[in-house]
Formats: sequence, structure tokens, C-alpha cells
Amino acid sequence: MAFFKKKNKTEEAPMDLDSVMKKFDRESNTRVWEGTPKIIVNCILATFSLFCIYVTLVATWLDEIRLTSFMAFIMFIGFLVFPAKKGTQKVNFMPWYDVLLMIAGTGSFLYYTFNAVEIVSRYKITTVEVIIGVIGILCLAELCRRSVGLPILCVAGALLAYALIWGSTNPSMMARITENVRVLFYSKEGILSTPVNVCSKYIVMFIIFGAFLERTGIADFFIKIANALVGRFSGGPAKVAVVASALEGMVSGSSVANTVGSGAVTIPLMKRTGYKPEFAAAAEASASTGGQIMPPIMGAAAFLMAETVGVPYSNIVVKAILPAVLYFAGVFITVHLEAKKEGLRGLTREELPRLKPLLKETYLLLPLILLIYLVGTSTRSIAYAAAIAIVVAIIVSMFKKETRMTPMKLLEALAAGGQGMITVAAACGVAGIVAGVIGVTGLAYMLFNGIVTLAGNQVIIALFLTMLCCIVLGMGVPTTANYCIMAATCAPILVQMGVPMIAAHFFVFYFGIVADLTPPVALAAYAGAAIAGANPMKTAFTATKLAIGAFIVPYVFALNPAMLFIDTSAWEVILICITSFVGIFAVSAALEGYFLQRMRWYERIVSVAGGLLLIYPGIVTDAIGLGLVAIVAVVQILTKKKKALEA
Repeated sequence: MAFFKKKNKTEEAPMDLDSVMKKFDRESNTRVWEGTPKIIVNCILATFSLFCIYVTLVATWLDEIRLTSFMAFIMFIGFLVFPAKKGTQKVNFMPWYDVLLMIAGTGSFLYYTFNAVEIVSRYKITTVEVIIGVIGILCLAELCRRSVGLPILCVAGALLAYALIWGSTNPSMMARITENVRVLFYSKEGILSTPVNVCSKYIVMFIIFGAFLERTGIADFFIKIANALVGRFSGGPAKVAVVASALEGMVSGSSVANTVGSGAVTIPLMKRTGYKPEFAAAAEASASTGGQIMPPIMGAAAFLMAETVGVPYSNIVVKAILPAVLYFAGVFITVHLEAKKEGLRGLTREELPRLKPLLKETYLLLPLILLIYLVGTSTRSIAYAAAIAIVVAIIVSMFKKETRMTPMKLLEALAAGGQGMITVAAACGVAGIVAGVIGVTGLAYMLFNGIVTLAGNQVIIALFLTMLCCIVLGMGVPTTANYCIMAATCAPILVQMGVPMIAAHFFVFYFGIVADLTPPVALAAYAGAAIAGANPMKTAFTATKLAIGAFIVPYVFALNPAMLFIDTSAWEVILICITSFVGIFAVSAALEGYFLQRMRWYERIVSVAGGLLLIYPGIVTDAIGLGLVAIVAVVQILTKKKKALEA
């Protein structure tokens, strides 16, 4: 999913950016429509967006009617947009089997829509309804394969096979199929469960908002303002990548799209100022992936988390601030130290945009600022806040001739919002199947027993095993579906082990996200490597090092939720912020091997130990950690002075 995708063209990019997107981001592999057919398709997509706005803000339909009509629309536009395979597509061509799948998938959900009241009133389903349900599930799986990829389908398929073969004591295979179809297709425990419900109520509004926000030119503004603020400093382009990606991450939901969008500008600049290709690509990929944990959107997972955990959305956003800032601080510090170690320069005055003219464009932030304000203060729904922000984005677009909303641009924005919804909805639907099977078969209880047995009731071991599960299950899976799977499989285990619920959900979310950087399926790192002309695997390992904050911070707030502002005072929050930043600096310096000068091996060990103790909240750990880091700093200062005197 991507709320906006900036595709800047640059002569230095070794590969066409469209090719990079299509190779690493399935959402970009769409059917080619041109001329009148394109206008018709855009009208259908725009109609879907308007339908979603109406249903979310006005209609008071039965949940089963609302959700099945939403999914019917998704099936229709999904097969209209996504072809069966990657590669060059014929213009204005849709094969007969895609038409058949579109009709079958749409029809299966519409059958439920028009018979929802009757079906809900009875527990059993007929043989015809079993067949319709199977068709609906298979068509959804095929759409998910086209728009999302195979990893999530492999998980869902394995679980379904388990449910049919070993997950029931009923000797009749037909009875097993009937029961699974009833739960997965006709109840609110499967496809129509929380992920799709949240998707249709909240996420859709923010995707439409993002489509309108893109047309105000905010993506270019983020890159320019980042250049103006930090571009002149040592290793400036890498710092620009971090700042721009953090800003884009507030409204974007795709690490690959972020990497390609801003990386098209920043990666060539990084290489030109002296960064190695692998480091340049890794810096952009790690910063772009961090966008998924950056409030207020967090790759749309914030809405799902609020619904799952049962706390207000605004609370989720507040608790996410410090971990996200620490993550970006870690990446920023590392690229700074790399620049100092290699003696890299910043951008020249001629290469930088002027700050004063950019300040006149700060009005572009009005829709985002208003959205955050309304979400935090309004008694109305989150969807209402997004709707108001969409109106403000349209108004903001009128301030410049290049971005001014015409009827055609309005149609394109609504169409982009509708198209952006397909991948998210398909992934959420399949994630609902995963959650439904786990619930029906009791696999969650078995997984819990397995991890508890291996961990021996040691929380730290349970956290480590859960981390491995999250990284494996999160490989190649979009942010929203990623979190849905983790929330259903891994988070309950940590809660049972004594980790606070909100901390457990943040833990699994973080480690699901870093799968985009972790070999062997590091899609964001590979996309960055393609732009930089770098070795993909070296890039992935470098990106993992840069993103060390995402591997450390979750353990801290799982073991001590004070970092998430749980049961803390204002003074404790201030202390946590200061010590955490010093700690992340010490850890980053140790990994980079540079503080004030190159570090010796024992200095790096002491620095890591001190940094970890500072990141972990607590007076004793902070005091010891600060002492260790101070020792390293003193040794570095004395050694540097000694070398200066000898020279």
C-alpha cells in the first residue's frame, strides 16, 4: 500500500524507476489502460472511493451488508486493475478468464450482500452457499496473489490445509469444508473480521486523503525542506534521506514506494558526495522502512492496533512517538558518523534550495496538521477527521497553478484512492482468514505452549523467539496484513507471558516491519540497491545495521513499558527521552566504529554496553550506562589530543 508514490526521474539512476517499482512492489504491476478505457476505469475507481466515503460517513447499514458490498467492489476493481502475471501488458486488454474471475468474485460477495439478513438469522448454510463461499475465498486468494504476492498466501494456505486435515474431529470432509466456509466467509471471524472492518471504516479514508495530499506537491516539499535543513552538513544527502523519509512516513504506507520515491533523488546525491553504493541504498531503505512506524499513520496499522487493543487511536499515536524518533535518531547518527569517518562533505550552496521560499509553502502542511489536531481533540470519528482533511487538501491545491484541482484531477485523485485500496483490502481479507483459522483450530494456544516450553518461562527468551516468528511471517507482507497476522499469532503469547498488551502489540508490529530490511526477503533494501547499482545482499545487511534501533527498542518497551509512556510521570518521560537518545548514540557509534575518531574494539564493547543500559529505563541502569559512555568519551578525547600533539 502507498498513500503517495513519488517517482522522480534522475539521469544517474542505473535502472528505470518504474521497473524498480514493478520488480519489488506488486502494487505497481497494474494493467495498462489508455484513452477512453482509461477514463472509464478511472470513473469506476472514483465511484468506489465515493461509495466508501458515503458508506463510512452517512450509511447505517448492517455490518454484513456494508462489509460484503465493500469486498464485492474490491473484487470487481481488483481484477480490472491487476493482471494475472508481471511483465509487459497489452494495452486495453483483459483476457476472458479475468472477466470470469471478476464476475465470480464480485457475485459471490454480492450474493451475501443481498441475502445477509437471512443468512445471519440462521446458523447453518446450504450446499449452494458453501460453493459460493469457496468461490469467494478462492477469488480473494487469487486477487491477493496478484496484488500482494505469495508469502501471505503460503501462510493462509498452510493454515487452511491444517484446518481441513487435522483441525477438526469431524470424520466427514464435506462437513469440515462447510464449517470452515461458514466461519471464514459467512461469519465476522474470517474475511469480514476486524482487519476488513477497520479497512473499510478508517483506512480507506486515509488512502483517499493521501491521494489528494499527493496532488498538493507535499512529497517534493518534504524533500526540498529536508535538503534546506540538513543538506549542507557533512554527509548531507544521507541526512536528507532520513529527514525526508521520516516526513513522508507520516502519511505513507509502503517502504518500497518510499525507498524508490525519495531514493531516486537522494541515492545518486549520496554516491556523488562519497558514500559507497551499498551504504547509500541502505540509508534510504532503512529510513524509508522507518516510515511505517512513524505516527500518525504508521502504515495504517495504527487504526488496526487501536481497534484490536481497544484504546483510542490518539493514544496509539502518542505512545509511538518516542520509539519512532529513537529509530530515526539511530539512522541519522549512523549516517553522520559514517560521513565523519570517511570525511564526506555536504551539498554546496548552489545545490541546495533556498529556505525562505520554502517557508512560503508551509501551507502544504495544513491538511496534515488539521488531521492530527482533529484526531486528538474532536469527539467525531477518525473518518470524519480524514474527510475534513481531504476538503482542506483540495483547498490547498488551489494555491498553485500546477497543483490546482480541475475536474479531471479530482477524478484522478479519487481513482488513485480507489486503486490504492485494493492491495490493502485483499491483504486484510486474507489476514482475516489466517486469524479465523487460528481461532477455530486453537493453533494460537498450541503456538503459545510451544514458545513457553522453549522459553522456560523466561520472558526475554520468549521475546527472542517471537521476534524470529515475526520476521519470518512478515517477509514480503504489506504493513497492514503484517500486523494483522502478528496480532493474531504472536501478540497473545507475549500478553500471556506478562507483557502489557499495548507493548506486546508494538513489539510484534516493529519486528514484522523490519522484515523489509532483513535478508533474505529485504524488499526495501533490494529496491534501494537497484537504484544505487549496489550488491543487494550487502545492502540488506548494511540496512539491518543502520536500523539497529528497531531491533533494540522493542525489547526495551516490552520489558519496561515506561518508554511507551505507561505509568510514568512527566519527569520520568523527560529522563527517558534524554537517556534514550544518549544510549542510541552510543550504540550507533559502536556499530559504526567511530565516536570522535575511530574506536578500538574494547571501546566499542563498552560503548554498546553503556548505550543499552541507557536505553533501558531505570535510575540504576542509567547511572551505570552514563558512566560507561563517559569513560569512552574521555578516552576518545584524550587519544585525539595525544595524536594532535604528536602530529
